[in-house]
Amino acid sequence: MKWSRLEDRGVVKVAGGEAASFLHGLVTNDVDHMGVGEARYAALLTPQGKILFDFLIYRAPAETGATFMIDCPANLTAELVKRLGFYRLRAKIAIEDVSGEFLVAAFWDSAAPRVEGFLFADPRDVRLGFRAILPRAEAFRLAQAPADYESHRISLAAPKGGADFAYADAFPHDVNMDLLNGLDFKKGCYVGQEVVSRMRHRGGARKRIVKVTFAGPAPPAGAAIRAGDATIGAVGSSSSGAGLALIRLDRLADAKAAGRALAADGVALAVEEPAEG
Repeated sequence: MKWSRLEDRGVVKVAGGEAASFLHGLVTNDVDHMGVGEARYAALLTPQGKILFDFLIYRAPAETGATFMIDCPANLTAELVKRLGFYRLRAKIAIEDVSGEFLVAAFWDSAAPRVEGFLFADPRDVRLGFRAILPRAEAFRLAQAPADYESHRISLAAPKGGADFAYADAFPHDVNMDLLNGLDFKKGCYVGQEVVSRMRHRGGARKRIVKVTFAGPAPPAGAAIRAGDATIGAVGSSSSGAGLALIRLDRLADAKAAGRALAADGVALAVEEPAEG
């Protein structure tokens, strides 16, 4: 088993009799029909359809009402609580940052581990393994040495907000949410839904997060990717000879057609394009 504490993640709890319908009306995925123990990948968007927050939502066992634990970037938990509170109105729910009680961990290359906490399969890609929202004491009780989760997620082209794309500046299709089970095109309205639907029906994304590989030292995060004189994208996170990059697909196609090599900060790159969903 490989595992890692994800100390850059926080946890927000949304609980109460109207918690499911409240979240369902806001985020990009179906929450109303989640069973206890299920998890979904989703985002909260601006009205213009850009990602403010992306997260994993887990439905925890609860004696009354419903309880959802949201695995989200630690540096955005306070802002997420505030934003959810803005939409709360008279909904019978409680919204709380519980990051002081819980830590998020990832487990992969094994069957489901036995841990004391909330364990679920990562809903984005089965190869990512399992996530767990653990009481802090349990998270530090695990004796096995942590492994490199960054290399694992990059190898599977799983983008990370703030590293591979900027919040409030990217659409869900840009960062492969449609390919990572983060969008439900059959559910009803939610914030930004019209823009997401329009992008789908016009033929897909103009940009994508793609996996890039290179030899030697990684180009710095944010470095422009160039094909000759044309800038076609920018590098995000990288590890162990691979990285992720946000690239304009039309410019990438032009570069391929012209036989132009790609490079960032002088480092030659090869691109693995995602399969369109």
